[in-house]
Amino acid sequence: MIYGSIAAIGAGLAVLGAGLGIGRIGGSAMDAIARQPEAAGKIQGAMIIAAALIEGVALFGVVVGMLGGAK
Repeated sequence: MIYGSIAAIGAGLAVLGAGLGIGRIGGSAMDAIARQPEAAGKIQGAMIIAAALIEGVALFGVVVGMLGGAK
């Protein structure tokens, strides 16, 4: 019973971390585009790749958390 609760907390922390990371990437990208509008394409591409990597890690964390709580 307690393992399910711990798994839910772990999965929640993974999602929270991903949300904070993606928000920070988006904010930083908007600052960079405001400073150098001519580099918007490169900045946007790098932002999308970084956000996808963060989402992948978050998904992995949620899956591991749920599998760990399924004992």
